[in-house]
Amino acid sequence: MTPKVRAFFDGQTFTVSYVVQEPEGSACAIIDSVLDFDHASGRTTTNAADKVADYVRSEDLKVEWILESHVHADHLSAAPYLQQELGGKIGIGAQIVAVQDTFGKVFNEGTEFQRDGSQFDALFSEGDSFHIGQMRGDVLHTPGHTPACLTYVIGDAAFVGDTLFMPDFGTARCDFPGGSSTTLFESIQKILGLPDDTRIFVGHDYKAPGRDEYAWETTVGEQKALNVHIGQGRSIEEFVEMRDARDATLAMPRLILPSLQVNMRAGQMPPADEQGDVFLKVPINKL
Repeated sequence: MTPKVRAFFDGQTFTVSYVVQEPEGSACAIIDSVLDFDHASGRTTTNAADKVADYVRSEDLKVEWILESHVHADHLSAAPYLQQELGGKIGIGAQIVAVQDTFGKVFNEGTEFQRDGSQFDALFSEGDSFHIGQMRGDVLHTPGHTPACLTYVIGDAAFVGDTLFMPDFGTARCDFPGGSSTTLFESIQKILGLPDDTRIFVGHDYKAPGRDEYAWETTVGEQKALNVHIGQGRSIEEFVEMRDARDATLAMPRLILPSLQVNMRAGQMPPADEQGDVFLKVPINKL
């Protein structure tokens, strides 16, 4: 089955969100949505999410799932807003509990912050499946970037989140808490084990040097042959050495602190205080 895929590129965070529709029906899923956040002012807007919602309404689609590939560290999720506007269930990987445990401590959230994934409507594990109308989706657990990373295989399309980028840009970083370059290599092999003509849709694009346009669709075959980090049969030892050395040079993402606090709550803000005001924390020397 070949789903219809509509991509929405957010130039502020270089994130690609997707609406995935069954080929002969109106059911759809939204993958990796974006809530606009201005770090300097602390203000949120819904411009990016509204583009997705406007498209869903214009095509008269029915949202059944709002899916997260992982707990993003570079943008805030708009899942609760889109659920309120369009319906659907919010899903993420079952290992969200490990992420919540780690960052619940980093942000000193206390016992009132539930670390059982209950903020989400569905928690997926390796081998699970779900349906978008008559179209089946299958779940691959592909950790390494984070413990909860998933790849959603829907028909002939695989939505890999941050695990893989376009072949000329490579692979995800592995230096966040719970990340592992060895684990990422093993996860990528799962993805590369899919048929060569499987369409791969990536979660971000940063326009590799020499490329003029942003891009987000490739294939398993292209990744195997051309990926600058893992293509042409690179060994796990070569990959781990390269990935770890590269990660040591990378700065933290600009929005990592607000993103983690919101996204580990399924896109909800932390609880308001007695005056109704919401605050995000800045832990010192924790990351």
